[in-house]
Amino acid sequence: MPQELCLVEPTTMASQLSLRRMLRPEDGYRCRCSNWTSFSAAQLSRFDSELLLAVAVPETMEAIRFFRSLVHKQGRIPTLAVVPGESSEELLRTASDAADDFMLWPIREQELRERVKRLIGDSRHEKVAAHRVLTAELGLAQVIGSTPAFVEVLAHIARMGPSDAPVLISGETGTGKEVCARSIHLLSRRRQGPFIPVDCGAIPEHLAESELFGHARGAFTDAHRDHKGLVSLADGGTLFLDEIDTLSLPTQAKFLRFVQENTYRPVGGEQFCRANVRIIAATNRALEQCVRDREFRSDLYFRLNVLCLFLPPLRERRGDIELLSRHFLEKLADSDATACKSLSRAALRRLAGHDWPGNVRELLNVIQRAIVRSPGSQILPSHIVLSNSGSYEGEPAALNFRSARSNAIAAFERQYVQELLQKHNGNITHAARDAGQDRRAFGRLAKKYKTDSAA
Repeated sequence: MPQELCLVEPTTMASQLSLRRMLRPEDGYRCRCSNWTSFSAAQLSRFDSELLLAVAVPETMEAIRFFRSLVHKQGRIPTLAVVPGESSEELLRTASDAADDFMLWPIREQELRERVKRLIGDSRHEKVAAHRVLTAELGLAQVIGSTPAFVEVLAHIARMGPSDAPVLISGETGTGKEVCARSIHLLSRRRQGPFIPVDCGAIPEHLAESELFGHARGAFTDAHRDHKGLVSLADGGTLFLDEIDTLSLPTQAKFLRFVQENTYRPVGGEQFCRANVRIIAATNRALEQCVRDREFRSDLYFRLNVLCLFLPPLRERRGDIELLSRHFLEKLADSDATACKSLSRAALRRLAGHDWPGNVRELLNVIQRAIVRSPGSQILPSHIVLSNSGSYEGEPAALNFRSARSNAIAAFERQYVQELLQKHNGNITHAARDAGQDRRAFGRLAKKYKTDSAA
């Protein structure tokens, strides 16, 4: 494929000055030409070229202005400037500041080609390296964790991405199985293809075959046209089957043929179709036990369990709770400015002490509730309602309404005052200002709850 160059030169140029004859298509170059009178630095964003050849022969003010504008332009393509041997000091200075390399006219053809090859070669190497880094960052951007157990998960994901083998992801509900599946897809050679998630548990049994493989017109009542299935939509990409253990045994048998041969037949269709799809399946059950209980086909299990990934529950990676909580706060604040809040240290301790039966998904829900319950800029323990604690203190069923309300208010006030004073190193004046209260009123609260503070 020819290497595309963007050549900017004077409006009228003598043939002996033209560089186009030195960089011919038969030598692997293709020049897109413009001239100084109609070219601007803004146009670079519209060119998908690998090199800019800026020819300021003869010297023009348009060239000088362009070089000036190019100096601080971020993300520009590599630039080679060609200037006259007898150039003004201003042109030489601006060209040397703006361009990655420059040559004095007249030039030799062989030297020009070497300079171009060097600049394009470096550019291509950097693009490839940057693409690899970016792909890795995209693939793992949503997979948050730094504990040893989760670092091992990240290492497995990075290794599984480039492979094309089926992956079986297991773990409790809410551990992030789909997020990991998307990361594997983004790190694979299929990243430009579709990622099609399928919630197997939500598909009615009598529609499962049609949903997966599609159907032909007239296959059943109301089938007025051909319908593409999810397998066809995933062609060239990844098919993610969540809760695969919920598929019925007859559907498992039909899906097994597709996994083995990459072929399927739509419901009511007369011909077999082919789809090039990578399979990633996920389950929150022990499929080995399902096989023993004859609820899942053993042959399909062994076909899917080529690469296996286990996601540990959140209670086994408590060191990631703070990292995940802050990530969720930042993510929610991006979409809603009123959600821009911080977590107090006491709130983080409360989060770390929970067992998280709903795992990461439950943590996200708790953070969202805490943002709504928090009137200030900081989330306190009293704002955190966990799945096994619906009140601030005590069980509401064991108290009458007035006592429950008093306890809740007292718990809130105590924690609120303590957190604000901790934030302001015990300074009541600053804490009261932050709370929007009179200093004496805030001081009485501090004294009521026997909080040590500085004057």
